[in-house]
Amino acid sequence: MTTTISVLDSVILGVVEGLTEFLPVSSTGHLKITEGFLDIPVDDPAVVGFTAVIQVGAIAAVLVYFFGDIVRLATAWGRGLVKPAARADHDYKFAWWIIFATVPIVVVGILAQSMIKGPLASLWIVAGSLIVGSVVMWLAEKFATQDRGEKEVTFSDAMLVGSSQILAMLFPGFSRSGATISTSLLLGLDRVTATRLSFFLSIPALTGAGLYELKDAMGAGVGAAPLIVGTVVSFVVAYGSVAWLLKFVARHSINGFAIYRVIVGLALFGLLFGNVLQP
Repeated sequence: MTTTISVLDSVILGVVEGLTEFLPVSSTGHLKITEGFLDIPVDDPAVVGFTAVIQVGAIAAVLVYFFGDIVRLATAWGRGLVKPAARADHDYKFAWWIIFATVPIVVVGILAQSMIKGPLASLWIVAGSLIVGSVVMWLAEKFATQDRGEKEVTFSDAMLVGSSQILAMLFPGFSRSGATISTSLLLGLDRVTATRLSFFLSIPALTGAGLYELKDAMGAGVGAAPLIVGTVVSFVVAYGSVAWLLKFVARHSINGFAIYRVIVGLALFGLLFGNVLQP
């Protein structure tokens, strides 16, 4: 049996992906809710693959937005590989830390594939994770000291923040950006640093997920046109979302996002109990 996602479906899902991928509201959760309203089976491997692929559009937006930073880090990393004296540069170490911090989510992602694509894809999980993740975000803001910037990020910071992405992968609705930003705040990083670190960590994690899932999306009935359209739309929308979020967190807490998530989570529980949406 094949799964059909129309071009119109892909536009809608691309907009949702671009708006929510980097906001701490859970792009996966919102995509699954949207898929439910569009009568698209949320636990179908082809659908899971499609959503992972269009995330690459959002990642491309990060690559373009942070192009200067990425070039700086890549240059420092390359220089350090050939010149031992350059390895004291924080940018060289930071680049390695992003690589190392991606390993935990890759390992768990491979080992837990059947669970991620099966029972954990349920909208019941999404609803509960939206609310639980909101509590974590509220606690992070409550106890945040914000007394360290990007130059003070350590290897242990990167590993802990990178590993927190596992929560979002296993529990759609928790939010990858919500988990990483909250963990960073609990470690004492300021909001802008926390958000930038979340962006940098998203690049290898989400790009790898998209490329890994491409075969399932293409091989199970999702055509090239919806994949291309959804990816392009997510890129355009995500670029604006990234620019807005960095300006927002410089002056505001993330509690507003937490309140929004609770409202969405409770509404989703109501829709599921009322059989308006199928889990």
